[in-house]
Amino acid sequence: MDGWSEVAAPRNPHCVPARGDMPDDTLDVIRLARSRNVGSVSFRRLIARYGCASRAVAALPELAARGGARSYELCSEAQAARELAAAQACGARLLALGRPGYPIMLSHIPDPPPFVWARGRAGLLAGAAVGVVGGRNASAIGLRMAHAMGADLGEAGWVTVSGLARGVDAAAHEGALCAPAGTIAVVAGGVDMIYPPENAKLTARLAEEGLILSEAPMGLAPQGRHFPRRNRIISGLSRAVVVIEAAERSGSLITAEFALEQGRDVMAIPGAPLDPRAGGGNALIRQGATLVRGAVDVIEVLEEQSAVRPPRGLAEDGAGFARAAPLRPSVGADDALRRDVARFLGLAPVEEDELIRLTGANLGALADALLELELAGRLDRQPGGMLALLPE
Repeated sequence: MDGWSEVAAPRNPHCVPARGDMPDDTLDVIRLARSRNVGSVSFRRLIARYGCASRAVAALPELAARGGARSYELCSEAQAARELAAAQACGARLLALGRPGYPIMLSHIPDPPPFVWARGRAGLLAGAAVGVVGGRNASAIGLRMAHAMGADLGEAGWVTVSGLARGVDAAAHEGALCAPAGTIAVVAGGVDMIYPPENAKLTARLAEEGLILSEAPMGLAPQGRHFPRRNRIISGLSRAVVVIEAAERSGSLITAEFALEQGRDVMAIPGAPLDPRAGGGNALIRQGATLVRGAVDVIEVLEEQSAVRPPRGLAEDGAGFARAAPLRPSVGADDALRRDVARFLGLAPVEEDELIRLTGANLGALADALLELELAGRLDRQPGGMLALLPE
């Protein structure tokens, strides 16, 4: 449907709430985000064009047909209701992109989730946060440093964000739970799942004292390809990402790469040159990441940076709150523009600005033509705003 292919059944699939027991359009938001080929860009575009999720859902089959799709699969109301029932059963709350409660920092990454499930203290998302990531097979000193990092950041008022994996992640969460600021665990599966099993007690504590966050459907057991999606959220929530004991090929370095793409500071604690568990962090330092020895160094760097510039991509209104840039107005695409876009796009990626130059199209009309292609499963949005056609 939307890239989540192994959705487990909710624990009580017969518990389907009535419309009157939920916010007016929650089911429609779920249906829109879970329908085929709807990503963060198309989700925002559809809401901006149609004004609400229900009208956007109704328009999906026609838009996909304009893009060349022979058929289109909508997320059913029953499927959305089952997911919502599972969320209500575990006390999770839906936070939708562009609405109050959705994390401001996350909303400004290139591909923010259309919505996330938040289980626990959702108010932690309003705090300034630092990501702390590292190896699953961390050494004793690595675990102590991660625990101290979470605790010391929390005492200084910084929320610790990590991924609830064994090793460094778990130690950072445990340290942060000892401090007032709190901690957020971003997971690759559903917020109602326990993974890894040895973190069952920590998961229960986080659900009560911290926050568990995920874009994944309820009941989803995480698989390998889900973790990079999780990692971009860890960095997206954070002002900086600190790497503790990461191997040269590890998920922690993927998180660091996302952080750089999102304009976040990347920091690393150095390790022994001959210890492969420290190879990734040491390589980051060689490449320009800030060397830190503990939370004091992290906070010092962040305070210096905040005095110079806000996080990249954020503008502020008069009250000092970050706001998103407005979307281009929707004016609709005609048949001639659809043909031009399909003709100029190919398997080799091009920039959107190049398409504007080649087609001479209005920005809003071009965005609508691209939306139709995306819903039809023909458009490949690549990093850096590059666009290509998918092979048929």
